[in-house]
This record gives sequence, C-alpha cells and structure tokens, in this order.
Amino acid sequence: MARDDDDMPQSHEYDVLIIGSGAAGLTVALNLPTHLSVAVVSKAEITSGATLWAQGGIAAVLDSEDSLENHISDTLDAGGGLCHEDAVRYTVENAADSIKWLVDSGVQFTRDENEQLHLTREGGHSHRRIIHAADATGNAVSTTLSEQAQARPNINLLSRRVAVDLITNRKLALPGNRCVGAYILNLEDNHVELFRARFTVIATGGASKTYRYTTNPDGASGDGIAMAWRAGCRVANMEFNQFHPTCLYHPHAKSFLISEAVRGEGGVLLLPDGDRFMERFDSRGELAPRDIVARAIDHEMKRLGADHLYLDISHKPADFIREHFPTIHDRCLAFGIDITREPIPVVPAAHYTCGGVMTDERARTDINQLYVVGEAAFTGLHGANRMASNSLLECLVYGRAAAADIARREHDIPAPPSAPDWDESQVRDSDEDVVISHNWDELRHFMWDYVGIVRTTKRLQRAKHRVDLLSREISEFYSNYRVSNDLLELRNLVMVADLIICSALQRKESRGLHFTLDYPGLLNEPEDTVLVPTTYRIASP
Repeated sequence: MARDDDDMPQSHEYDVLIIGSGAAGLTVALNLPTHLSVAVVSKAEITSGATLWAQGGIAAVLDSEDSLENHISDTLDAGGGLCHEDAVRYTVENAADSIKWLVDSGVQFTRDENEQLHLTREGGHSHRRIIHAADATGNAVSTTLSEQAQARPNINLLSRRVAVDLITNRKLALPGNRCVGAYILNLEDNHVELFRARFTVIATGGASKTYRYTTNPDGASGDGIAMAWRAGCRVANMEFNQFHPTCLYHPHAKSFLISEAVRGEGGVLLLPDGDRFMERFDSRGELAPRDIVARAIDHEMKRLGADHLYLDISHKPADFIREHFPTIHDRCLAFGIDITREPIPVVPAAHYTCGGVMTDERARTDINQLYVVGEAAFTGLHGANRMASNSLLECLVYGRAAAADIARREHDIPAPPSAPDWDESQVRDSDEDVVISHNWDELRHFMWDYVGIVRTTKRLQRAKHRVDLLSREISEFYSNYRVSNDLLELRNLVMVADLIICSALQRKESRGLHFTLDYPGLLNEPEDTVLVPTTYRIASP
C-alpha cells in the first residue's frame, strides 16, 4: 500500500509488475487474469516506446500461397545460421493466433478490396505476409492496446517512472533465486519508490541509443538488459546490432525511419549520380536482408565520401505512394521532400538489438519469477540478423506466453517479502551534470566509430578501453549523487555498450550483423555468444 507521507518514498505491492509499456508489456498485461493486480510503468507516456514508431508491420502466414515452412525457412536464412529452430517454429506457429487477438482487440489493419487483411512484402521474405496499418502499424497497435489497458480496472498504468534496479532475494540476503520487484524513480517528485511484486516482467525494449545515429526513441537505453545483467541473468548475442539501412537524412528529422516496405513496394536505392548499386552486392537487390543492404550503403558512402545516398519510389503513381505511405509522405513533405516526385536522402542508423537477456519459450529468465519479453529478450528467434516484421510478432507471441505462464503459477507463488525503502541518506544533489552529458556524447560517438556496421579488433579494443574508463567515472558519480533519469540511462548504456564490445571481441568471424575486417569468413560451427555474470567480468557502474 502507498504511504500517506508525501515527503517519503512510496511503497507499492502488486501481483505483477511490468516495466515497459510497448507491445510486449501491454500484451502481457492484457492477457493476464483480471483478478491479478498489475502495474505497468513507463518512462514517459504509456505510448512513448519503440512500438509507436514501428512503420512496417507484423509477419504471419495468412495467404494460401504461403506456408509456415516458408516463413520458418526465410527466418532461418536471414538469421545467418544462429536462429534456434525451435524458437522460430514456436513463434511462426503462434503468429496467426496473435494476429487474431490483435484484430479482436480492435486494431484496425489495412484491408484489400475484398475486405481481407492486406499483405505486403519486406526484405528477406519470400512471400507477402506482412500485416500492417498503412505505414503506421506500431501506432495502431500501441494506441489500441493502451486504450484496452486503460479500460481494465486491475491494470494500473503509471507514466514518468524509470526503473533503477531489480530487487532479488540475493540483494535482501534471503535464500533462493527470486525476483521480488524493483526500485522505480518517480520523475514527478524525484523520489525512488519501492515496487514489490510476485512476478516481474521486463519489457523495456532495446539499446540502440548506445549509438550516435538511431531510429529509436530516446528511451531505448538498454535499461532492462542492464538491470537483468546486474541481477545475475545471462545475456547472449549482444554483438548483433541491426542497422536499419534507410533512415531519413535531414538535420531536423531526428532519425526518422523510412520503412523497409518502401523497398518492398518497389523503391530502389540510388547513388548520388542516380545509378542503382544493390545488384552488385546481392542478387535480391533492394530486397536483400537488412544487414546486406546496410553494409552496401555504408560501403558506397565511404567509397564516395558521401554523407548519404537515396531511396526512390517516385516512379510509382502518386496516389499509390500517398495511400501506402501516408506517414512517410507527410513527414518528408514537412522537410521539403516530395517523395512522389523526388528520391529520399537516406543513411543507415542503429535500429534493433538482436541479442538480450536469455529466456525460454515462456519468457522465463535465470531468476525465478522474472520474465523478459520483446527486444530486451534473447529468445533465439532472430539469430545473427532479425528479419523484417518478426519483432512485433515476437512481442505478441512471447508476451502471451509469459502471461499464460504467470496464470498457471499464480497460486504457487507467495507474496513478496518485505524490502527496505531506497536509501538516499548518503548522497547529495549533483552540481556537475555536465559530466553526464559529456560522457553520454563520448559513449555514443565511439560506439558509432568503433563498434558500428564494419568493425576491426583494434577498433573494438579502443572502445573497450574507453568504456572501462567511463564505467569507473559513472560508478563514482552514481555512488555520490542522487539518481536522475539521465544518470540512470547513462549507467545502463555504458553497461550495455560493454556487453556489446565484449561479445564482439569474442566472435572471431563475420556473421549476420557482425562484420569484422579481421575475420571476414565464417566459422564452420556457429555458436551463440553467451556472457555469464558470475564468470565474465564486465565493468559495473
């Protein structure tokens, strides 16, 4: 129960605490039994996460000319030999039911002239199987699910709250390996609140803000991955960071993504002189998987010394473009670019974290009663490269699986033990916030320069040296000053950056999204890069 004293941190108790309010977190909340008390906490507004900005769609086999085996085969092929086939099959086989659940929940997907769900095609897919709501699928899903959650009396949606750390039996010096909640910073009053729960779900998204250029919202700072690592969870395949090939290049666009569906509907990539180039890199041209397209663009930009290249769909009828890509059309037009008449300037940007916290098919982690769903999780689905539109699908399938597992176990899990309030007695307000902003900029710059689309061992070693220094500085800062949103994000970003660098140094080959000039070939036996907190030393701010 919450305390009445406004000057003291508040303490809350729920059956289920969900950290993150995107498609993954809200899917869990809405599939839980209605008699369970549920808290969903979000950094900003409930619809502020990466789901809101997803343009493309959700992959599922709904066409009679397609098949589950085709979807499985395409995913395995895109994943560069590292997908877990059981996870791929599980996800694909549960796709149609997940889409039905969204439709039943009220999501308004685009329909064709026969009122059937319209299917488009994206890179890596051999068939049209992308269900979408024009070019703003994430907006439709996020808005609908948040409205559904607001209507549920058992779900408490709490915005402007930032998770600090998980609370485990180990931290409380109690026996057992159990998560019992989290400390959460309330940005309204800058107090850290205690949230105890029988079950805790991390649905915080990825870590693309580790990089200087990204398509992700500001909150994608790897919070859940860092918290789970500090609590004792293994992480896997953190070296595989997907760079979306086509981000709008404009000084005021703030990394607006140009959906892969533009290429799926006939858009072509052009050099500054107007020549196409993708056929030189892959027979599939613009429909090659994202890692191949991103590396091709990166190669041509460096070869030519160009700041950007172009994506052109202006050869299609103007009405077709406005109908299929209204959001992209309007956003580009606001920056003086009419995509019905001219090509779009584009540049690659960090887009998706393929690795994450290791989970099973029920989204369970190494810590009892702790689940991770969505981009923060490593399920084995994506392997070395996520295929387009499998990510929202993963959120739905594993979110529903986590909810079902919690429902099965609710009677076996007792109330969480008592835990101490957050102690701020030994810290003070910061008078040197410039340290945070400077370190934030430095981290994202050297990650872009040294741990980007193309890597070398020397670059990675330089990045490791810098991240170790930053970790020590941030650790000292964290120990002496009151926490803030910027400090917490920086603390998590530097830890996730360390995980990415160490994972990249460990992989002695070029596979999928990890390309290194020192090891351009493939190993015969691909293996996941698994880091274990108890045996692998990572700097801990």
